[in-house]
Amino acid sequence: MNPNSGAAGQSGDRGFTEKQGEYLAFIYTYMHMFRRSPAEVDMQRHFGVSPPSVHQMVITLERNGLIRRQSGVARSIEILVPPAKIL
Repeated sequence: MNPNSGAAGQSGDRGFTEKQGEYLAFIYTYMHMFRRSPAEVDMQRHFGVSPPSVHQMVITLERNGLIRRQSGVARSIEILVPPAKIL
């Protein structure tokens, strides 16, 4: 963790935690490599976490206004953060 990130892992003025930034970076990279959004199972495999953990992170990212999804549409994640803030 970044020593300047604070107890909660807040990433400076970027508006999201270090872990949230890792997920955003993965989504961004995946979208550029495969020309589509990752499925939750792709994130689960990459981060080595359980399905509920990935789903909770996706919900958190959406609730915080960092991504947008279409209800009932698979692979519909859209990043709302400028790439310069993620990478």
